Amino acid sequence: MPFSPIILWTDALIYLFVGIVLFLICYVRRNEHLLTPWKRVGHSASGMSALTVLLFFLIVGLLDTIHFRPALEHKTPNGERVYSVEVLSLLDLLVTPLRTNMEKTYSAPLATHLYAKETIELPDGKQIRIFARLKYGGSHLKNPDKDHVNDIIWRSAKGLMVGSLVWCLLAAGLINFLSHRHQEKFTQTIATILQRKTEIPWYAILITLLILLMIIGCGTALASHYHVLGTDKVGQDILYQSLKSIRIALVIGTLTTLIMLPFALLLGIMAGYFRGWIDDVIQYTYTTLNSIPSVLLIAAAVLMMQVYIETHSELFETIAARADLRLLFLCIILGVTSWTSLCRLLRGEAMKLRELEYIQAAHAFGVSHWRIITRHILPNVMHIVLIATVMDFSGLVLAEAVLSYVGVGVDPSMMSFGTMINAARLEMAREPMVWWALLSAFIFMFTLVLSANLFADAVQNALDPRRRTLKQSKRFFQKPDNKEQTPSKLSQAIKPTGSSHQP
Repeated sequence: MPFSPIILWTDALIYLFVGIVLFLICYVRRNEHLLTPWKRVGHSASGMSALTVLLFFLIVGLLDTIHFRPALEHKTPNGERVYSVEVLSLLDLLVTPLRTNMEKTYSAPLATHLYAKETIELPDGKQIRIFARLKYGGSHLKNPDKDHVNDIIWRSAKGLMVGSLVWCLLAAGLINFLSHRHQEKFTQTIATILQRKTEIPWYAILITLLILLMIIGCGTALASHYHVLGTDKVGQDILYQSLKSIRIALVIGTLTTLIMLPFALLLGIMAGYFRGWIDDVIQYTYTTLNSIPSVLLIAAAVLMMQVYIETHSELFETIAARADLRLLFLCIILGVTSWTSLCRLLRGEAMKLRELEYIQAAHAFGVSHWRIITRHILPNVMHIVLIATVMDFSGLVLAEAVLSYVGVGVDPSMMSFGTMINAARLEMAREPMVWWALLSAFIFMFTLVLSANLFADAVQNALDPRRRTLKQSKRFFQKPDNKEQTPSKLSQAIKPTGSSHQP
């Protein structure tokens, strides 16, 4: 084989997470009472637009999760293939030019020359300081001073056209599918989407998809001949670093949530339902844990893990395996230290639920505690779990950036938003100032966190029963617009039907 597949610890957990999500989707689709609340999530235009952007990040993260070791040209005396110690991913294979086209040092976005002057020796022996040409960025231009701007405009327009064409094909396929599904004409389906009469806000999804595809098309057209977001100190492409950082952010957000949920669910419901000494022990546990500064606890645990990795280096075949173990341990530490807030919420909700009439009736009929928790308590707190899980995702992404900034986050060999910000801290202090690395990390991280928060808001509006009850009560007490028709309707509703006597 030209490559040797590698499954890291975080890769296996991500595959497990994807399998659980697919199983839950199939399970929810078979149960109408579970599917109905999620249909309400699909009614939110902002939520569906945010989900469209999140799907882009998820696709990039999953492509970066499929790892392998490429085979080298030479073989062993026995004829066996020798594989490289470098671990690559499918994303690395797709963006090979971004990974391999490295410059000497800093270059600004879409530049054709280095960002700083360097000394060049002329054939006559004299030395001058000039901005040297880049090795890959704009190398196709014979006269960059004259053709640079026009070439960028032309390639940007070409990329926008390609992105628009891809969007037209996808939109046509979607509209054709919807027209066959609802047995409508193609033009009638288009009119329904434009008039915003569909149950799912396809107009918002298509607009978001158009903007996303145009950005991707423009970036792809420019990235083949330029460094779109510039390069760093060692000449590595910033766009490549930003794309590689997406996986780390997703791993931190998802795996930490998987580790946190069992602690929060089990201990929170137990504390609120059983109360007594069980509640006291659980409260003492998370109060003590909250009293310790989380940054210090995480730093101590990560440093202990780093010492173990350095003293047992023979256990790791590649640098990627060593860095992946540190990332997994960071997720575990973040999960152990971040379950307390959700546990407190579930404790209060369980204390309220156990006093309701149907719970008291279940106790009176001798129903076991386990059955009451699983059949009555747990389903009524799942909206809190889902909302807190989605909202905590953005907080965990920011936490990784802060921890990597202070040096106790992911391994320095890994590309993440935190390591990019940490490197940009030093670059902002030089002259001339290098600003594009920090801006790139901020844009990608801001887009990811904003999309997660908007989707979390849609989930909260759809799944929180208190908000739905409040909306229904407002609709019930709302005054009718036509006051003249109200008495007649009211009189028709209460008019007796048993007698035909006219006064």
